Amino acid sequence: MPTSIFDPARSVPAGAVLAELRARARALGFDAFGVTTADARPDLRAKLDAALAQGWQDGMEWMAETAERRAAPSALWDGVRSVIMLGLNYGPDRDPMETLGQHDRGTISVYARNRDYHEIIKGKLKELAGLLARRTGAEVKVFVDTAPVMEKPLAEAAGLGWQGKHTVLVSRAFGSWLLLGAIFTSADLPADAPHEESCGTCRRCLDICPTNAFPAPFQLDARRCLSYLNIEHKGPIPLEFRVAMGNRIYGCDDCLAVCPWNKFASVAKEARLKARDELNAPALADLVQLDDVGFRTLFASSPIKRIGHARFLRNVLIAVGNSADPSLAPLARARLSDDDPLVRGAAVWATRRLAAPDGAERLALDFLARETDISVRSEWTQDLGS
Repeated sequence: MPTSIFDPARSVPAGAVLAELRARARALGFDAFGVTTADARPDLRAKLDAALAQGWQDGMEWMAETAERRAAPSALWDGVRSVIMLGLNYGPDRDPMETLGQHDRGTISVYARNRDYHEIIKGKLKELAGLLARRTGAEVKVFVDTAPVMEKPLAEAAGLGWQGKHTVLVSRAFGSWLLLGAIFTSADLPADAPHEESCGTCRRCLDICPTNAFPAPFQLDARRCLSYLNIEHKGPIPLEFRVAMGNRIYGCDDCLAVCPWNKFASVAKEARLKARDELNAPALADLVQLDDVGFRTLFASSPIKRIGHARFLRNVLIAVGNSADPSLAPLARARLSDDDPLVRGAAVWATRRLAAPDGAERLALDFLARETDISVRSEWTQDLGS
């Protein structure tokens, strides 16, 4: 006899509801669908506590502040009994690392080359959750990376894939290119089997990391991760990572791009998100001249907009400094008088990298005389890194 879901008065067979939900999820553009129980990962609390104790979260204070709720779905919502995990393929149509060698261009993480995925996925999740609520009378809540939900371990438990050695979810069908969303529900749904870890002896994702951000397989030290540093980190890029940052102006896809499971993703299904042409390899000369209005216009509806104009210019100026392109030197010097010290500091580093030693000394004499910010002043005298 088929099991009924949640509301006995409705007597809805669980299998029928799940079949309808899966079909609707496919129609909405989701590529992966799985169900797990709310208590499927009792190990999350210990793993999270261990990571926080190491300080790997650095300036992401919200990780510690929300640790109690993040540790288990029921800690976030005590009414949850099942979690539906969904994935949307965002695999690129070209090698995302090809622009790393184009030093006059910026490299943007694949997920950020289109509309903000939070906006894309959340509406779809709400529609799917509404269908579940109507069919079962169950309560539902949806989450897309905006609440303390550990999506990747839950997706692993729901059978969508496994957390690779780079800590990102890996799928047999879509490689490392799945965006995740979650539906929490009070309905007691039949769970899918969890996915087994299938990385084997491969360590390409660990070895490719330009900053050695993985202290061990399956562990990530955000303090060394370029994606963290050029997105979440609010201050100057630490000197030791600037050269390694290259022309990565938003995020870093190196560990994702080398995953061997990606070869199956390229033939499995066309990606749902298409990159905007102007964000595939934007010219640094154009980006470094953007004012705040131009920045907001170019990145309207993009996740890049959230880091703000100053932090974005900081990233672009680091790329300019790594370009070895003397034609960009005047554009870097133009930012030495920027209103924001974060921008000025990055402009100093870029200018010194591109200028002849005597030219840099003359600029230092001129600008140090009127510079009041201590961090910017130090940029004129500290080692440039290597």
